[in-house]
Amino acid sequence: MDRKVNRREFVKAGTAAGLAAAAPAAAYGSGPAVIRQGRSRPVVVSSANGHQYKNGGAKTCVETAFERMTTGDDVLDALIAGVNIVELDPADTSVGYGGLPNAEGVVQLDASVMHGPTKRAGAVASIEGVRTPSLVAKRVMEDTDHHLIVGADAQRFARSMGFKIEDDLNTEESRRVWLEWKRRSDPLHYLSPIKKQAALRRVEMEMMAEGWVDPNHFYGTINCNGVNARGDVCGVTTTSGLAWKIPGRVGDSPILGAGLYVDGGVGAAGSTGRGEANLYSLASFLIVEAMRRGLHPKDAGMEALKRIKANTVDRLLNKRGEPTFNINFYIVNRNGDYAGVAMYSSERNKARFAVCDEKGGRTEISEPLLPGNPAD
Repeated sequence: MDRKVNRREFVKAGTAAGLAAAAPAAAYGSGPAVIRQGRSRPVVVSSANGHQYKNGGAKTCVETAFERMTTGDDVLDALIAGVNIVELDPADTSVGYGGLPNAEGVVQLDASVMHGPTKRAGAVASIEGVRTPSLVAKRVMEDTDHHLIVGADAQRFARSMGFKIEDDLNTEESRRVWLEWKRRSDPLHYLSPIKKQAALRRVEMEMMAEGWVDPNHFYGTINCNGVNARGDVCGVTTTSGLAWKIPGRVGDSPILGAGLYVDGGVGAAGSTGRGEANLYSLASFLIVEAMRRGLHPKDAGMEALKRIKANTVDRLLNKRGEPTFNINFYIVNRNGDYAGVAMYSSERNKARFAVCDEKGGRTEISEPLLPGNPAD
């Protein structure tokens, strides 16, 4: 038989329910919000190079970020400390010092950061002479009312903030590889634009096949996102950009919503791979909005990959009518659920991403939209 509820118990229960219903709106503002049940599970996710390079130290990017995040550091500070390891490591030719240069042999770097709890962001593009553009992007976020500073003015800003400006960020290896590309491609400079592009692509594929360039480093980039036990979500993306790009070319990495997007009430997503494809779809923003609708990070990532595939122009389709490039996303929601997804993954070239949680640092296999390789 049901127990009768007296008036005092009824009022007490109603008050508790009202406070629970009001809490998300008071904390996160009006409009839809992802409501977290209990504490979040701390985790850091990144591109695969986040668990590869140590720059002579004991820990990788994701291990460093996770350790600092879970011992009290602000999440964004922890993530930047992690990617600094890769930016400073000359062995990674896709990020920071020693990144593959542009067509004129100049290393130009891009970076963006987003801080979910305070709804702030900052970025720099085509900056020269600073090994850690992620730290400059953070100063844009903290010391200006802007989101993006570019080119020579980004360097001047960095100088004014006390950053050391170097004449050249090439290493012996990055310059050696650029000189080989220059030797192979220089006879092609007087072809028609269409023929030149096809010929340059052949040179790039040949150099990757011969081991001059890691295929994963041709587009470059490290993206790193994390959430702590309080549900604070942040992200950072930093890159030397497309190898041998036209000087001044800017890809998706410093563009909010493309190379990185964070919503503190929902989650974060970032990208590596062909930046132009991501720019056209603003796929990181699309992924976060899909998670806002309730999709799991993996399903949200797949939705973005399908959009990119549908928007790919004819000249970038292979003989199967599928994209001739790969693109990857690294995704985490506020609860600590995560995923890595890729346009392609194959037995020969498995797409991977890095993770660090209570189980430690590791790489996991990304979920592909398409089997095989882009060139198949």
